Amino acid sequence: MTGAAPEAVALAMLTALFWGFSPIFDKRGMAAGGDSVQASLVVVLVDSTVYWLLIVVLYGRSAFSGLTLEVAAVFVFAGVIGTGIGRIAIFVGVDKVGASLNSAILSTRPLFAALIALVVLEEPFGPITGLGIVVIVIGLSVLTTSRGGDLAGWEPRDLLWPLAAAVTFAVANVARRYGMLESPISALEAVAINETAGLVALVAFALATNRRKILSRPRESYTYFVGAGLLTSVAMLSLMAALGLEAGRIAIVDPLVATAPFFTLVFAAVLLRDLERVTRGVVVGAGLIVIGAVMVTV
Repeated sequence: MTGAAPEAVALAMLTALFWGFSPIFDKRGMAAGGDSVQASLVVVLVDSTVYWLLIVVLYGRSAFSGLTLEVAAVFVFAGVIGTGIGRIAIFVGVDKVGASLNSAILSTRPLFAALIALVVLEEPFGPITGLGIVVIVIGLSVLTTSRGGDLAGWEPRDLLWPLAAAVTFAVANVARRYGMLESPISALEAVAINETAGLVALVAFALATNRRKILSRPRESYTYFVGAGLLTSVAMLSLMAALGLEAGRIAIVDPLVATAPFFTLVFAAVLLRDLERVTRGVVVGAGLIVIGAVMVTV
């Protein structure tokens, strides 16, 4: 951590803490009768509202200066894939395998992002990245045999849901990186476009599949999902603030943010005892995945 400003470290850890706590709200909301589409809509509506309010306050009429149609299309694509499809996969994963396992498997995102960036952006792929991929695969294998997660039980094929979410987030992140390299707009403006596009896609999906029953879901589930949306908003803003600092290098911030699954494990062990089981295998598997993800990122 040599050269890391205390502010960057604190903000990165705050991001990990809030992202680690958010899946607890997700699981409680699903257990209270929530639906994956409902959860996605509520969370994205909440964080989109927060981002747009901040843009109005911070930028006013100067917002989105220099934004081109091509770059806007890139962020819209990222929003539809990552925020739209990815969020639904996340909530299905939380419901089926539990918050602890789902959070750990989502940390495989750098693996897929590295592979996609290698092909699309021609970013380097070194031996440390390759070793990190091996560690991640071993971690996934340990999780599969961990006998932890949702107390109702799950099948190995259920792990495909958080893996699918990791893939969609990886695709979206590569697109976002391309968009940020090609545009002068801020990260806040970019994420606002991203989340708004995802929200539109989710609303369209809900209408197309006749999900009107979403409105009749238990009120308690909405409370949990609103909480998850607020936690997500704070986490994203903390991450942007950390990266915006002079000492907020990705090589420092990303590994710290990658510790989020450990916070989820702790919170799940304490707050989800009636819904989940955190076994030694879950802890070991999550640890291996986080270590592998850090190796791939760095």
